[in-house]
Order: sequence, then structure tokens, then C-alpha cells
Amino acid sequence: MPSWLLILIVGIVLLVLGIAISAAKLLIWIGIAVLVISVIMGIVGRGRAGV
Repeated sequence: MPSWLLILIVGIVLLVLGIAISAAKLLIWIGIAVLVISVIMGIVGRGRAGV
């Protein structure tokens, strides 16, 4: 399993937990940051594979 996909799954879980637990606003921001990082890693990984 690619590392960016694993990070994407972790980001989604953190985002869902952050939404489910209204007191955990920090989890929402961490989830968004992890999702953005995983998307960037996926794009960079595809770019390297194409070269």
C-alpha cells in the first residue's frame, strides 16, 4: 500500500472523528492538513513515475 494512501486514510479518520466529537476542533484541522499532505504526495509520486 502506498504511503500517501495510508496517510489519506488516517486523514479521513481524523476528519470524521473531529466532526463527530464537536469538542475536538483540533482533530478537524489535523485531518485537513493530513489530507492535503497526502494529496500532494500522491501528485508528486505520479509525477516521478511518469518521468
